[in-house]
Amino acid sequence: MPRHRSHNVEFKRQVVEEYLAGETLHGLAKRHDISRQLIRIWIEKYEAGAFDDDARAADLVQQYEARIATLERLVGKQALELEFLTGRGKTLLEAR
Repeated sequence: MPRHRSHNVEFKRQVVEEYLAGETLHGLAKRHDISRQLIRIWIEKYEAGAFDDDARAADLVQQYEARIATLERLVGKQALELEFLTGRGKTLLEAR
């Protein structure tokens, strides 16, 4: 059974632009090891503006991932501070 590959928007756009610049479907399919039908689908989506929507969605995902990473660092820092403060509080209580 053939393996399904996933191609990013930039690659799809590049292939379509090569086609629009005069490259043949057969040449593109052979060079990139993809089917001509898949390239035809990408051309239709490109002309319909779907790749622009995909690019915006990818940018949004990247922004969300950056925000999540920032929040994870903040939570980690707060966890360390809390651990330090509760550990210090126990030490102070034991000294009494």
